[in-house]
Amino acid sequence: MILKNVEIYTSPLCGFCHAAKRLLTSKGVSFAEIDVARDPQRRQEMLARANGRHTVPQIFIGETHVGGCDELYALERSGKLDPLIAA
Repeated sequence: MILKNVEIYTSPLCGFCHAAKRLLTSKGVSFAEIDVARDPQRRQEMLARANGRHTVPQIFIGETHVGGCDELYALERSGKLDPLIAA
């Protein structure tokens, strides 16, 4: 199965970021992690892409803005995450 590109904006001490990464990893999904704590320009990029949402994580699957950890887990519970990540 080919998976869509997944990007996750994070910061090192964020427990929700770690939980989201654990879920993706448990599903065998590789992702690009963007640490906004180390790079203020990437934080600005995240704000623009996430319609002003400033909390981390902010997760993108392909061009779809999933939202944060809660939204990611809600997709998993509803059975909608697997179809979203599959190309």
